[in-house]
Amino acid sequence: MSSKTLDAFLQENLEELKEKGLYNVIDPLESPNGPEITIKGKKLINLSSNNYLGLATDQRLKAVAIEAIQKYGVGAGAVRTINGTLDLHVQLEGKLAEFKHTEAAIAYQSGFNCNMAAISAVMDKNDAILSDELNHASIIDGCRLSRAKIIRFNHSDMDDLRKKAKEATESGQYNKVMVITDGVFSMDGDIAKLPEIVQIAEEFDLITYVDDAHGSGVLGKGAGTVKHFGLSDKVDFQIGTLSKAIGVVGGYVAGKKSLIDWLKVRSRPFLFSTALTPADVAACIEAINILMESTELNERLWENANYLKKGLVDLGFDIGESETPITPCIIGEEVKTQEFSKRLYDEGVYAKSIVFPTVPKGTGRVRNMPSAAHTKDMLDQALAIYKKVGQEMGII
Repeated sequence: MSSKTLDAFLQENLEELKEKGLYNVIDPLESPNGPEITIKGKKLINLSSNNYLGLATDQRLKAVAIEAIQKYGVGAGAVRTINGTLDLHVQLEGKLAEFKHTEAAIAYQSGFNCNMAAISAVMDKNDAILSDELNHASIIDGCRLSRAKIIRFNHSDMDDLRKKAKEATESGQYNKVMVITDGVFSMDGDIAKLPEIVQIAEEFDLITYVDDAHGSGVLGKGAGTVKHFGLSDKVDFQIGTLSKAIGVVGGYVAGKKSLIDWLKVRSRPFLFSTALTPADVAACIEAINILMESTELNERLWENANYLKKGLVDLGFDIGESETPITPCIIGEEVKTQEFSKRLYDEGVYAKSIVFPTVPKGTGRVRNMPSAAHTKDMLDQALAIYKKVGQEMGII
């Protein structure tokens, strides 16, 4: 018999979420996650995927993944430190280091795992971490796991960062101080002020850590936010994901060889979780090869992103401070935001509502993620639907 206490807790809290319009319903796809998707037999223009470059359905990646399964099987069979390291994993890490312009790289099972692994392997209870208040949940959890003192600074506020860096380093309380930021912030699409962050870090001898999940494949002609600013030799930790622009699954940390050597012996997800599958690794290598050989997909992504942004602004939507393809339509109130998303769905656009606690209360938004795979016709259809629903709901 299940616990009555647990049952009461779950029922009460689930009902509360539903009443406040904060309960998320998951929609299973009946198709690949491409520019158009099918849900419950309905074809929709897809503006909710992180598949920025359309590589998740690319024939070249499919072909090498199938080949890898035939050669190596479907699983790596062990953790990396026992005998789960295939020659493919070594190839991927070499390719990632080349791609990110660093001495070395280490691959993990997800971007979330990277932040759980890397922060706690280097920082401990005698240290402090200066963390942007809008950093991703995985950074927040990674910081907590390290047991370091977490000092939040106001979002992209360099005066606040400088003040808190000065206080932390001059207090004599901490052995090491790290500054940690997203490269591109996933809810607003704005870019971290990396040149200023690096300058402050050099002044106060801070360890620099950039989670570039939404920047890799997008900024710096694909090489990411750090490369975009020409700071590859100035950032200690470059974190990336293989699940968004790369189109597969996994994550990585790129940096100095000594850092990567340390993570291989001290980061727990590397030591205690089975390695990435052969098919995924082969597909990731192929994706990175494509990005290093040509900027065509990256250019198409930006062309589509700028087209959609201009269309939404011209219609009168508030897209906030976005500087990247991530394009929020900020609606505000939670229930209205969810209703707007539902109406878009009814008309043929899949653009998921994002509300508290993912974003602050009263800043609910529908987040649009155009990709290199969208056609102008698809984007025009989407804009026409936005206009219709926006006008009918009195949003524009």
